[in-house]
Amino acid sequence: MEVQESNLRPCPPLIVVSKIEITDSKYKKLIDSLPKEERFPVGLRKYQGFWQFQNGIPGVLAMKEDFNPRPNDVIVSSFPKSGTTWLKALTFTIMHRDKYTFSNHPLLKLSPHDCVPFIELHYALRDKQYLETLPSPRVLGTHVPYSLLSDNTKISTCPIIHICRDPKDVIVSFWHMFTKFDGLMESLSFEQMYELFCEGRVHIGPVWDHVLEYYTKSLISPKKILILKYEEMLKDPTNGVMRIANFIGCPFSEEEMKSCLVEKIAEFCSFNKLRNFDIKQNEGNLKSYYYRKGIVGDWQNYMTPEMANKLDEVTKEKLCDFTF
Repeated sequence: MEVQESNLRPCPPLIVVSKIEITDSKYKKLIDSLPKEERFPVGLRKYQGFWQFQNGIPGVLAMKEDFNPRPNDVIVSSFPKSGTTWLKALTFTIMHRDKYTFSNHPLLKLSPHDCVPFIELHYALRDKQYLETLPSPRVLGTHVPYSLLSDNTKISTCPIIHICRDPKDVIVSFWHMFTKFDGLMESLSFEQMYELFCEGRVHIGPVWDHVLEYYTKSLISPKKILILKYEEMLKDPTNGVMRIANFIGCPFSEEEMKSCLVEKIAEFCSFNKLRNFDIKQNEGNLKSYYYRKGIVGDWQNYMTPEMANKLDEVTKEKLCDFTF
């Protein structure tokens, strides 16, 4: 069944779950019993080792209990601000390259988050049925750690692609994104966010545990989980495109290689192209929360050498042999 643009619709940003009312008494009782982080402007609770928007936890629980992927689904996962938007655009375009030309592509009108919806968001919004309306093969996204994926997802044949990024750049992008949301976090300085981040007390943190769960599982099941590094992808995006295609079972044919389709997809989904699509979609005003600079090393404009060294030391200690 071919994917049609009419099946896709604009989705709200994931942070809307922080404002969802918890109506299920079972969930409310559980959430009220969980440790709470008071310093974070948006309510966070710690559930099974990870801090999350407390009002989004029911969606994560429902997803864990109920979500059953189709065999040909592809799931893209990440810690927030680690290359999520880019990975969604690349994977969707690679998967559906036989259905769209670059001139009629959904990304010209919709964001990558519309084309690749967050599973937990639709469960939190009590809108899981929307996911069922999407024809196969679906590309779906998630920010939840591996341990909180449904058992059906873990035992399924659907591949999972996880992208990670140097935590120093993650925190800068993370802080900028959250300060854009309706003034929710205007009161939180970068220094305050830095301390919370180092303690792991941010949404879906700690980042090290999040990355380590997927990395460890990838060592055990390399055909199930592919780990991509943001910095390596930026250095050689065409190699990244080919790795994704091979991993999800959609390798490029000799004819496609000769026509430079790999390079064309890398260019079509490049940061500047996606950003320009977003500007046009929003009538010339960049309203999206998902695009800023997309570069490596911007942390140097925000951190002192001491701050950077501290974060590097924490990263080295927590991630052991894994390096960014």
